[in-house]
Parts: sequence; structure tokens; C-alpha cells
Amino acid sequence: MAKVLELEFLTETGKSGKLSINDPIEPIDTVAVKAVMDNLIATNVFGSSNGMFVSVEGARVVERNVTDYDVM
Repeated sequence: MAKVLELEFLTETGKSGKLSINDPIEPIDTVAVKAVMDNLIATNVFGSSNGMFVSVEGARVVERNVTDYDVM
């Protein structure tokens, strides 16, 4: 089961942008996540095709299950 922490931002164009972090440490420390997101916005380290991040929209952990089958 793969888990990803998705950090969701609002961009300068009014659209959404996100960063994904594989295999996050759980339980998620929401205070630390918010502080990191605010720091990313303040330093303009990352942006998206929709522009630079300007505010925090949210964060979530997404799980996905993959089942491989041998068909050879």
C-alpha cells in the first residue's frame, strides 16, 4: 500500500497546485506541516504551471493499493 502526503496550495492565478511527499511519517503532525507549507510560500521555492503558491488550501494523505499479476 503506497501512501502520499499531498500539500495543496492556492496559486497566484487562483488555481490549485500541489506537492506530493512519498511515504510520510505518521501520525501526521499538522502543526509542522502547516509551518512547512507557510515557509514554502514565503520563500517561493516551488510553484506550478499555474504560478507561485500564495496560500495554504489543505493537506491530505492518499493511499493506493496496487496488485500485480503474473500473466506470463
